Amino acid sequence: MRVLLVEDAVGLGDAVREQIADDGHAVDWVQCLDHARSSVRTTPYDLILLDLMLPDGRGLDFLRQQRTAGDVTPVIILTAQDQISERIAGLNAGADDYLVKPFDLFELSARVAAVARRYSGNPNPHIRLGDLQVDMSARTVQRGGLIVDLTAREWALFEAFVQRPTALLSKSQLEERLYAFGAEIESNTIEVYISRLRKKLGREMIETVRGMGYRLICE
Repeated sequence: MRVLLVEDAVGLGDAVREQIADDGHAVDWVQCLDHARSSVRTTPYDLILLDLMLPDGRGLDFLRQQRTAGDVTPVIILTAQDQISERIAGLNAGADDYLVKPFDLFELSARVAAVARRYSGNPNPHIRLGDLQVDMSARTVQRGGLIVDLTAREWALFEAFVQRPTALLSKSQLEERLYAFGAEIESNTIEVYISRLRKKLGREMIETVRGMGYRLICE
């Protein structure tokens, strides 16, 4: 997924960015609402991790503005404010989940995965695709009963297909799932990862539509 992290605390921001990147997601980290607004105007995100107290305003105001504008991007609030009233206000403003600082980074990973599943239209973490058994929560794939070892980026690419089964995904859409702002992208990166996935999951699983992109075959 492409994730926007809005957090002004440097230590926590570093830790969260590293955790989410280790999960195979591309993370853009900004430290104020002005940069967050600029980011959402130019980049389609799959998830926003949003602090509530930022140097130039309140995260809740930003969230309300996004929802009023029709933006349905899932949002998980990260905040030190643990009052019940604050949680209710966040959820009523349109947040999908709420984590109180300090939180466990592995719990954050689990909640990110859960929100992603809900928005993909399949909250069930266990999915069957042909002879593949996929556990979206554990981030594992079995083929013919044997575990398939996927790297973080291979998983991120595969997850993009699983979340939009049969949809045609362009090369640029797939690149956005793998790379944060400023990351150098080699011209054949997506082709290389598609080739690796086909070797591990079966050549018939991913179809190439010449000049347009790729799609997952779910038969």
